[in-house]
Amino acid sequence: MDACTLGDLLDVVGGPALRLHTAPAGPGVPVTEAVLHDGRTPLPRLPGGLLLAVGVPAAEAGPLVRAAASAGLAGVVVRGADGPVAEAEAHGVALLSVAEDAAWHHVHLLLASAIDTRPAVSSDTGLGDLFALADAIAAGVGGATAIEDPRQRILAYSTVPGQPVDEDRRQGILGLQVPASAENTEQYRRLFAADRPVRLPALTGSGLPRLAMPVRAGGETLGSVWVIDDGSLARDAEDTLAQGASTAALLLLRARAARELARHRGSDLLRRLLDGTADAATAAERLGVAGPARVAAFVLDTAASVPDTERTALRLLDVVRLQCEARYGRHACLLVDGVVYAVLPAPGAQPQPQGHAGAEGAWGTRRPEGASTAGRSAPAEASRRRTDGGSHRRLAEDIVGRAGQALRVPVRAALGEVVPGPGGLADSRADADLVLRVLDAGHPVATVDEVRPRVTLLRLSEVMRERRELSAGAWRGVLAYDAENGTEYARTLICWLDAGCDMAGAAKLLAVHPNTCRYRLKQLQRHAGVDLDDPDERLVLWLQLRTLAGLGGATA
Repeated sequence: MDACTLGDLLDVVGGPALRLHTAPAGPGVPVTEAVLHDGRTPLPRLPGGLLLAVGVPAAEAGPLVRAAASAGLAGVVVRGADGPVAEAEAHGVALLSVAEDAAWHHVHLLLASAIDTRPAVSSDTGLGDLFALADAIAAGVGGATAIEDPRQRILAYSTVPGQPVDEDRRQGILGLQVPASAENTEQYRRLFAADRPVRLPALTGSGLPRLAMPVRAGGETLGSVWVIDDGSLARDAEDTLAQGASTAALLLLRARAARELARHRGSDLLRRLLDGTADAATAAERLGVAGPARVAAFVLDTAASVPDTERTALRLLDVVRLQCEARYGRHACLLVDGVVYAVLPAPGAQPQPQGHAGAEGAWGTRRPEGASTAGRSAPAEASRRRTDGGSHRRLAEDIVGRAGQALRVPVRAALGEVVPGPGGLADSRADADLVLRVLDAGHPVATVDEVRPRVTLLRLSEVMRERRELSAGAWRGVLAYDAENGTEYARTLICWLDAGCDMAGAAKLLAVHPNTCRYRLKQLQRHAGVDLDDPDERLVLWLQLRTLAGLGGATA
């Protein structure tokens, strides 16, 4: 198992529970264990240790930080936010903090658990251990062995020299999938109904029989172990296989826990990257994200009746993740407050495995040395964005269609701006959130560029409502006069403005005679005190009536 680093620890426990104030040696410094400070004994020499400053106020922890540096400790955790940052930086020790009311025993348990349960980066699926187990079973039982999951996918197989194999095994290993057949289905039915090793006949004339054992834990079937029986298996083969299946259950459970922990860590890191609260470079490297990308947001249609919204949203997350992984490989998806977010790389790029971003970048797109996008012409950039938008839009439409059929609930999708790198993903996510707010049943999928005027007016309305000087003006008097006198001056004014100050166009929108429009506008200037000859006042009136009053000539 690789050593846990400070960055790994923050990925798992970071956020409100544990705050980093400084890390002079960087996030890659190893962290081996969490140690409770005992003021009655000197600090142990413990490289990689994380010292919990029990009994020492944060503001008075300077001497403890110096002692920790002398002892080779990786960092100090204080309670409260006013710790000695300058002292920690001067001595090369990381300084972290927990809340003032945090119980030290709880903090110690949390950190120790996070350090101990960190999965190895090089084998986050646990398959390396399964291959070793397959070899051990094969040696003990005396036959070539394969370990499968419940879907008949081959997870590991033995490589002990000299053991006979048949064509079914060769084909299965080549495709890492057991060939499908009616005979196979019947054998699996028999196997999973048993609780002891089962001897099964050969499926073809040239094939060999099998000795197989289901792998279970707590009543749940996790997979199966298969051994080729050429007639020379050990006399205690069944007992050995049963013991091997028991060990396989432990390894499969551990691999599942490692995957879930890795997914939790990745989700938390992605959440902070999209919130703009994580260091973009560090988060991007750990998530395997680099190069141009955009954020897509998927949400259940709130107008639809959904019996169990939370459960359905989780199913939507599964659909989005499955479709994105089918397109891009291992992928970053996240569910936040009912919205599923996915980071979509630019077309033609493929993400590398998490934590292995290399020279080609995490999306696998290699740019020639010295190449830059700075000199790209405006038409070329516009063409690239249209291409990006089309590819991403088609994916979003496909997901919306599949999710709607699978969940029996309409789904909407919004695509934020394509940004040049991970540092802009928070802005792309903000774009996607805005687009979600302007989608409707007639337009369930849109990119931010397709609805730019609507989202711009939406943001303008929010800003104008928050600022007194932007929301004040004659428009309120126009609405007040209409309310008191039963007139339609505001509606007439916005239609006239929407028609480009053309009286005939306004009359057409209102379905009245142009002279009626002309009369209303004259009365409006007389009673509300507006100057329609001033182009600046016309512009401000139009903005305020469109954004704050929600009026529009086309829908009046």
